[in-house]
Amino acid sequence: MDNLPFSLDQLRILRAIAREGSFKRAADSLYVSQPAVSLQVQNLEKQLNVCLFDRCGRSAQLTEPGRVLLSYCDRILSQCHEACRALEDLNSLRGGHLRVGGSQTTGTYLMPRMLGLFRHKHPDVVVQLHVHSTRRTSRSVVNGQIDLAIIGGEIPVELSQQLLCQPYANDELQLVLPPEHPMARQPELQKEDLYRLGFIALDPQSTTRRVVDQLLNDGGLEIQRLRIDMELNSIEAIKNAVQSGLGVAFLPVLTVERELAVGSLARGRVADLLVCRQLKLIAHPSRYCSRAAEAFKREVLPLFASADSPMAHPPAQPLKTGPFRR
Repeated sequence: MDNLPFSLDQLRILRAIAREGSFKRAADSLYVSQPAVSLQVQNLEKQLNVCLFDRCGRSAQLTEPGRVLLSYCDRILSQCHEACRALEDLNSLRGGHLRVGGSQTTGTYLMPRMLGLFRHKHPDVVVQLHVHSTRRTSRSVVNGQIDLAIIGGEIPVELSQQLLCQPYANDELQLVLPPEHPMARQPELQKEDLYRLGFIALDPQSTTRRVVDQLLNDGGLEIQRLRIDMELNSIEAIKNAVQSGLGVAFLPVLTVERELAVGSLARGRVADLLVCRQLKLIAHPSRYCSRAAEAFKREVLPLFASADSPMAHPPAQPLKTGPFRR
């Protein structure tokens, strides 16, 4: 087809209306007038000979043809952005872009350290870090919104076939206690000791809480016997509560390394209990990988990878790394 019945601007407008739910809000988000948006949609519907939106008062809902076009629209505009990035990459890593993601734990506690190393070597690269749930992060990789991500949860089944997923690092689940707790001075605890402690945990609806409970259950603990005295909605709140002597907690080592190192939290060693979760590296196997992303994979990812990870090989130019190195 030599003459396409739509332009890239029309596709951007279609996507904006679908996202915002109205012509006016779409116009505001694109910094154009509402009449200009309406005219573009009218022309697009005329060129395609379909109705793309149901106009209900001030709102606009996609029709079936509108949803079909939107599914292609996302892919078309994503490919356009990839083409621009590929052309920008022809220059060098100066002025390039790196877009990475992480689930809540990895994005908060691991990725900033990795990006600090990368920025030290490539200060001119613009870096973006997106921290969301594993589900949302996985979808962002599929849609080409980020180059790669490190996640701790399970990839949604409907997205797993579209992603390249590699084992990256092992993060142990650690029992942490207030430094002055009597059991903090014991060289080793028994599982039965845990049932006499008061625990602080994440909210039951939290994905991380469900992962922690499953790991503990797989490790041989009867989690229903653990006494949960307090439920909080963030790992930082739990750490502060434990430091204040309000209870004990199981937390990923990744999140408490600094506190264990300075002694504001104590490590509790439990006999016959070693609970680890696997962090995973995800990327899209067929999307364009920028030179900045390639440099990040080559120079930084190996420094934090577990020995059994495909990413664990010596970097070309060693960089100073943090204590999470396995």
